Amino acid sequence: MLRNTRARWGALSQLFHWLIAALIAVQVVLGLTGVALPLGMAKLATLARHKSLGITILGLALLRLGWRAVNPTPALPGNLRPYERRLARLTHAALYALLIALPLTGWMMSSARGFPVSWFNLVQLPNLVSRNLPLYHTLVHVHVALAITLGAVLTLHIAAAIKHHFVLRDDILRRMLPGAPPRPMGAPQSAKE
Repeated sequence: MLRNTRARWGALSQLFHWLIAALIAVQVVLGLTGVALPLGMAKLATLARHKSLGITILGLALLRLGWRAVNPTPALPGNLRPYERRLARLTHAALYALLIALPLTGWMMSSARGFPVSWFNLVQLPNLVSRNLPLYHTLVHVHVALAITLGAVLTLHIAAAIKHHFVLRDDILRRMLPGAPPRPMGAPQSAKE
C-alpha cells in the first residue's frame, strides 16, 4: 500500500525513510573521507559528491514532510508512558530539523567560501550567502556540531527501535519494514505479557 494507515507506514514513507538512512550512512563516509584527503582533485570530487547527496537528502526530507502532512501517522503503542510519547515526538522533530539544517549549513558554508554547489553537475545552485571567510569558519563549526547532534539523535532513534522490537515486542519497527506483516492478533505486545 502506497499510503500510510493508522497502523502502518505506507510504501512511499518506507522508501523515504530507508533511502534517507542509506544516504546518511554514505554522507558520513564521504564527509570524513573528504576532510581527511589532501587538497587535490580527489578531495574536491569527494566533497562535490557529499554536497550533491546533501542536497538530495534535503529534497527527500522536504518531500517526506509533505507526504507526511497529507497522510495519517501510525499511532504510537498504547503501552508508552507520557514521557516516552513526548520523547518520540521530540526525536522525530529533531531528525527532520537536522535533515534540513545540515544540508543548508553545508550549502551556506560552500557559498561563504566561494565554492559553487551543484547537484551532480546537472544543476548549478545559487549561493545562499555572499563570500565571507569569517562566516565560512563559523558555519564549519555549526555544520560539524549539527552532524554530531544528528549522530546522537539517530543513535537514540535506532536504540528505541531495537528496544521496541526485542524488549517491548511491539510493531514499531515492523511497520516501517517493507513486506513485514503485522504481528499476529494475540501475539504479546510486551515482554511482560
